[in-house]
Amino acid sequence: MAQNSFTQHCRQEAGTATLAQQLALSLSHFFQSDQNTHLNISLEGDLGAGKTTFARHLIQALGYVGRVKSPTYTLCEPYPIQIKSGNPPTTVTITATITANHFDLYRMKDPLEWQEAGFAELFDEPGFCLVEWPEKAEGTLPAFDIQIHLKAGDDENERNITIEAISIQGHNALETIFLQ
Repeated sequence: MAQNSFTQHCRQEAGTATLAQQLALSLSHFFQSDQNTHLNISLEGDLGAGKTTFARHLIQALGYVGRVKSPTYTLCEPYPIQIKSGNPPTTVTITATITANHFDLYRMKDPLEWQEAGFAELFDEPGFCLVEWPEKAEGTLPAFDIQIHLKAGDDENERNITIEAISIQGHNALETIFLQ
């Protein structure tokens, strides 16, 4: 693997949204090449670092139309996504149908809670699982392909965001971002 991580300093939420859109573009290309594949993505950072905000921008940039809410109380929110290519309004084609499963494990007290919740099969379906607070289920989650780490800055909207490929598949999914 050549480059395996990318870091960006975002001064405002608009910068965070732009980075999420760049990641969405890279993931779109990846899923267009194999819509039956699956990725596991960890979303890490302290409370208030902007994990849910990043997840919202990512899921919407992939084409989900509707409200993306925090799964803090439900543990998981699934978002069906149709990845499209072409130029609207005439040449748009659906090239992949995936599910983004957004997890927030913050409220879990024990890693076994995740296993008992019955979400394991979601880590095999086409698309990706985006997991906030993965350390709460440490030792029970499948391996991650991509790690996203957010660190809040001095200003309320300021973030340092690092996106890292953990596996070969993760590197392939991030190829477009690495080429920028």
